[in-house]
Amino acid sequence: MTTSHESGFFTEETSAEVVIARNANAGNERLKQVMAVITRKLHEAVKEIEPTQDEWMQAILFLTETGHTCTDWRQEFILLSDVLGVSMLVDAVNNRKPSGASESTVLGPFHVADAPELPMGADICLDQKGTPMLVHGRILDTAGNPVAGAKIDVWQANDEGFYDVQQKGIQPDFNLRGVFRTGADGRYWFKGVKPKFYPIPDDGPVGKLLAALGRHPYRPAHLHYIIEAEGLATLVTHIFDPDDPYIASDAVFGVKDGLMATFKPVDDPARMADAGFAAPFVEVAFDFVLAPQPA
Repeated sequence: MTTSHESGFFTEETSAEVVIARNANAGNERLKQVMAVITRKLHEAVKEIEPTQDEWMQAILFLTETGHTCTDWRQEFILLSDVLGVSMLVDAVNNRKPSGASESTVLGPFHVADAPELPMGADICLDQKGTPMLVHGRILDTAGNPVAGAKIDVWQANDEGFYDVQQKGIQPDFNLRGVFRTGADGRYWFKGVKPKFYPIPDDGPVGKLLAALGRHPYRPAHLHYIIEAEGLATLVTHIFDPDDPYIASDAVFGVKDGLMATFKPVDDPARMADAGFAAPFVEVAFDFVLAPQPA
């Protein structure tokens, strides 16, 4: 007499194996592998949690609402991936760095292609609101050599925690965005404004989930960078203010020890004049080390 496992029938004990076996003829081997792992882990979770029928329906309705919240400008499933730490885990798996190279972090939803290329030292704060900030440093390779011709794409939120694309008609287009290229010495510098922490969109199902879990929706203050150079791996990263109130509890888990910068207040008149500011400003110095291009 054959058992249910041998006959391919579905039971509580054999559920994952039966489903995985049913996918044996998948034409794509990678898809078959991925679905086997997902099926196994999902069935393990159900067996451990033992959800009621009502609880499982609530899970399905949550995912349905998440999909309905997605639009051309809002991706609620990416937000869900972010707050569960999956986005950062995928980033970590795909960006393992050699010793000494700068760490990556998530791109975020507010990058805009084709930001204007500006002369080194330009001010990206077009509306002149907030505390002025000078950011400078070097782009290096892992041997410590300066990287000439590196393209540095930077963007940030303003002093109220908003990006220009969130405040059309209030902030100028391309406010607090710019592209710079390093010279032979690998140095970069530009002016901006001291950023502020801000909430991820929390008016949808993911925000409700965070509230139910007793979590806040805030990201600590940071600056975004994409750094590209010939023969070196592209770096997508942030630098963070270690004194931010949310630095230890970033809603999307993007903070890393190696990405902490010092936001130093400067009120010395001579330093202000040298930096081209008429008022006290914040100085941020940070070097980036690019890894070799993977084979």
